[in-house]
Amino acid sequence: MKRQILISFLSAVAALTLSAQEALWSGTQVKSPVVNTDGTVTFSILAPQATKVEVTGTFLPQREIETPMGKAEVPGVAELKNNGNGVWSFTSEKLEPEMYTYNIIVDGTSMIDPANVYVNRDVAALTSLFIVKGEKGSKGDLYSVNEVPHGNLSKVWYDSPALGMKRRMSIYTPPAYDEGKDYPVLYLLHGAGGDEDAWPTQGRTAQILDNLIANGKAVPMIVVMPNGNTDCQAAPGEWSRGMYQPSFIESINPVTKPKATMDESFMDIVNYVESHYKVKADKSHRAVCGLSMGGGHSFHISKRFPDTFDYVGLFSAGLHIGGDQSKPFYDILKADQKVQQQLATLFAANPKLYWIAIGATDFLYQQNADLRRYLDEKGYKYIYRETDGGHIWRNWRIYLTEFAQMVFK
Repeated sequence: MKRQILISFLSAVAALTLSAQEALWSGTQVKSPVVNTDGTVTFSILAPQATKVEVTGTFLPQREIETPMGKAEVPGVAELKNNGNGVWSFTSEKLEPEMYTYNIIVDGTSMIDPANVYVNRDVAALTSLFIVKGEKGSKGDLYSVNEVPHGNLSKVWYDSPALGMKRRMSIYTPPAYDEGKDYPVLYLLHGAGGDEDAWPTQGRTAQILDNLIANGKAVPMIVVMPNGNTDCQAAPGEWSRGMYQPSFIESINPVTKPKATMDESFMDIVNYVESHYKVKADKSHRAVCGLSMGGGHSFHISKRFPDTFDYVGLFSAGLHIGGDQSKPFYDILKADQKVQQQLATLFAANPKLYWIAIGATDFLYQQNADLRRYLDEKGYKYIYRETDGGHIWRNWRIYLTEFAQMVFK
């Protein structure tokens, strides 16, 4: 009887162990992607029942489509070939050093690469990712984890009296933070549909800063990446709202209007950082920048608090100040006396850097051109940076890299 009980017990333990270890034995039979020595990349998938397999990603030539917000660039598509044993493969052209994202399409169904554990979330879209590293100092090298001193990336909850809630943000502290004295702070804001995880994951903030600081190209700084959605507390699944489906435009709480805007509530973030971290709490040691919606937030924050930030960066900024949005932004701006006065006060305070950057085919290009036209007419000093491409992370990583090297010097 005891023997039977022991056997039953051991069988149950074995079953539990196999269940717990199931993921270890469910790997694919192919390696994908493989970055080849000549700079090409090979994608493979085991799909013996498939009739057509494709790959789409940022490593392929982009194609232009029409969207409700205007023209946008999306990745091209390439077809994988069946080698006869159910494995489908495709090898790219030689790729420049960069971080790329992609998906596999099997008989019309898009999916992440089952052989690649490195996955990226952009709003509600999941993509696989890889990095072509390249030589030292290249973009791929800058976005990689290298053998350099590393900073720390923390998820921090803070109280926002203006919004009436606890909220979460990501904060990067530089290498040897505990050993240093007070640091300057860069406030880095995400775009629409993003959250406090966007810049650390898609923007490679920690890797960029680690590498720039190690190479003496940027001063050691704290980087604060808050959640810019004022109707929620944190990224999807990270607060009491639960595991809802994130969206690009729809409000998290469509019935309840936020108590304040991002710019109205922004000093709650600054106050928390300056009371909990070793910082230099003055204008010359504060910078604010952001992409798309976050660029719009940076525009509003800097003019609302003209004596607070010496460095302002607008990355592909979405500029909205009220009025008839069907009109050119220049006309809206010329009709808004309050915004004009705020800008006059801001530039009278003589910020050390007002930086505007955008891609040549970005759907927000004209808005930013209208802002530059107005600034030129007023004689307000700024620096302009234009890159190829559109409203894409490839550009925003470049802008962060360059902006981080210009501030606090």
